[in-house]
Amino acid sequence: MVKTSSLNNVAVAVVNGVAPFEMGIFCEVFGIDRSAMGLPTYEFAVCAMEDNPLTVGDGHYRLTLPHGPERLEEADLICLPADRDAPTRDYPEPLLESLRRAVDRGARVLSVCSGAFLLGAAGLLDDRRCTTHWMHAPALARRFPRAVVDPDVLYVDEGQVITSAGTASGIDACLHVVRQEQGAEVANTIARRMVVPPHRDGGQAQYIQRPLPRTACDTVGEVIGWMARHLEEEITVEQLAERAHMSARTFARRFLQETGTTPYQWVLRQRVLLAQELLEATDETVDAIAGRCGFGTAAALRHHFLRALDTTPNAFRRAFRGPAAA
Repeated sequence: MVKTSSLNNVAVAVVNGVAPFEMGIFCEVFGIDRSAMGLPTYEFAVCAMEDNPLTVGDGHYRLTLPHGPERLEEADLICLPADRDAPTRDYPEPLLESLRRAVDRGARVLSVCSGAFLLGAAGLLDDRRCTTHWMHAPALARRFPRAVVDPDVLYVDEGQVITSAGTASGIDACLHVVRQEQGAEVANTIARRMVVPPHRDGGQAQYIQRPLPRTACDTVGEVIGWMARHLEEEITVEQLAERAHMSARTFARRFLQETGTTPYQWVLRQRVLLAQELLEATDETVDAIAGRCGFGTAAALRHHFLRALDTTPNAFRRAFRGPAAA
């Protein structure tokens, strides 16, 4: 079931020096026709903000795009990939004004990595929490002192303005938008096609201080797979540590290093995500869903659902399926 959404038209704003990976993220998530799979298709355009052809990255190749700045005026979501010179670039005023107009009319803007500098230049980070790649965070804070820069998270959703950290965190931010607009089932299907995790919380750490040995990663990964298959059961750190053949303290430390979160928080988030899917796709009662997700009671599910999503299970189901569903 696909949620009725206001997200129909997506545009990517490209300048000279655009980072090809980040530009490709937007094309992969929003630009592929997956209607044969029952997924929504977006009106999608990649738009040149400067004269064609544009240089890509360090100039190893060039790109000619069929659309120009005027295409941004139609977009429900404007995507801003990183570009090579973002920390020091002076962006053209017409581009900045088009972003301000977009937000004024209710559109959303989403930046990846150094694309946040373009939002800052447009004044759209003023008094807003935001993030960028941790290497650029000090420069972003210096250049735009009114921005509330958080250098440690994967992405920040401030409603109409969404910012994400380096490279792959842009995938997380895009899937987050899809999940909000079209529901968990659609976001998870796209994630499976892209062979990426279906959800990483925006508050997770950007990077791991000490890389894990391969054997440790494999062990933790196997335990995570088991956790995902047994969400309806009681799960304790001691139980997980035993499966990993580690002490509870060692397992908790390695899990945090590998995932950026604790076992408890990981399980809790996966249970909430499973509850979202069941509320969207089934007519099961909240009590039944609470049992299937490992919350035990409807009251516990409501408590954690409200904390994670700022809404109740019944309100979420009504928003997704209409008033009659609840």
